[in-house]
Amino acid sequence: MPHLRPVLAAMILPLALVLPAVSQETGTTAVTRSALAAGWKASFLCSGVFVAGQSPETVDRNELSGIYPDYISTFDALPDAEIDQTRRLVSVRYSPTMPPRIAAYRPGFGCTQLPIGAGEEAIAFLPRFSSWPAVNGQDRGSAIGSNVRVELRLEDAERLENPMTAAFDESTYGIGTRTSAVVIARGGQVVAERYGRGVTHETPQRTWSAGKALTATIIGAAREQGKIGIDHPSVIEAWNHGADPRRDITLRHLLHMASGLDSGDNGSRTDRLYFGGGRVVDQAARNVLEAEPGKRFRYANNDTVIIMRALREAMKDDGAFHRFPYEGLLNRIGALRTTLEVDWNGDFISSSQVWATARDLARLGQLYLQDGMWGNERILAEGWAEFVATPAPAQPASGAAYGAQFWIMNDVPGVPAGTFYAAGNRGQYVVILPALNAVVVRQGHDVIGGARFDINAFTLDVVRALQAADEDRLAAAEALRRQAEEENERAATPRLPLIRRN
Repeated sequence: MPHLRPVLAAMILPLALVLPAVSQETGTTAVTRSALAAGWKASFLCSGVFVAGQSPETVDRNELSGIYPDYISTFDALPDAEIDQTRRLVSVRYSPTMPPRIAAYRPGFGCTQLPIGAGEEAIAFLPRFSSWPAVNGQDRGSAIGSNVRVELRLEDAERLENPMTAAFDESTYGIGTRTSAVVIARGGQVVAERYGRGVTHETPQRTWSAGKALTATIIGAAREQGKIGIDHPSVIEAWNHGADPRRDITLRHLLHMASGLDSGDNGSRTDRLYFGGGRVVDQAARNVLEAEPGKRFRYANNDTVIIMRALREAMKDDGAFHRFPYEGLLNRIGALRTTLEVDWNGDFISSSQVWATARDLARLGQLYLQDGMWGNERILAEGWAEFVATPAPAQPASGAAYGAQFWIMNDVPGVPAGTFYAAGNRGQYVVILPALNAVVVRQGHDVIGGARFDINAFTLDVVRALQAADEDRLAAAEALRRQAEEENERAATPRLPLIRRN
């Protein structure tokens, strides 16, 4: 394996890794770039091994291949990671004069990166729960989970066979795409399910930006409990000083990706937060205002992480805040294999660093199909499902519309109106189809910069399959009705008396 060698790996690094030359990324030296690449490696290995329970070899094949193209050469020059199974931490060296990049696991928090330059002694400063008891979840209001009956609706399962198979053939929906999981649920039951690449129904995978939908859902639960509103200004204390115009930004603006904040040329690249061990309050809250809040759509990871920072400040109790995604939402719907990871300062990086199984994501979709109800419990604020699926006032210039941390599939002929979805890098999707009472989850490890999994085409094929299954059921019901009518007619027809002859 190119990325995995024994713990006592050679410590002599290539000269290119330590020269302070400017890299292709403006303002980032080669040393810092190496630190970021090492952070990627340490973080994904830590999460893959200790959160997802996968072997280092599987993580290497899935998570550590197909990464950002501008990191590949630097990444490949790194020495192998050191994985400490006892202390549950991963370290990756990138410089002979600086501490390695370290990611450490704690129950309930997943893996957290230490900042660049921090040694193992800094692990003591990471947030942790005093206890993290296992939750014995019961399926309530939906059968998605351990009691799945895949063949509950035979017509659905049979009609879905073709798109399910095609999703894994690495060609039909994009040459070279790498599907790891597909779950299709209808009426709260899984009707089609398949896995690959060493993944099972119990394997959490990184959501990437599909985690933004979970952020919106957590806020919907917090709003139902009266913990936060979405139209109050001054969402975080850092923006509520003196002449700072950012105090006019509301949670509604942030949910709509319309904060007006500078997010650079690519708002989905927050490398120093994701791979550099940066803090949310340093990396996401410092940007200046460049447009009036609510007037311009600009996709930005920073908007999402500030949403969760605002909830933290509103709750004023870090222990309650850190438990809330689990106690207020996930445990209540039986999504027991989902983990939200934090920065070393304790802020959730839920714009991307969430690990969830395909079934857990299906449960999330099912919650929206049930208008925020789970059994007899209201979990999301009334009307929240409609809110996240309604186009925001400011919209992207082209393509799919945007709601509140969800995309809206309004540009695919044949897909029913009202369909909305979560989307993340490397092909993570949760598609919610209210018209068909269905949820479609696709997870994958597509190569960044390569072909994207065509979720529009896949969703359309699933829609057609489910519609055909409905027609099969109607035809079968009609045949039974006619058969019953014929039998009734025969039973009602008088019979001539039998004449005996002598």
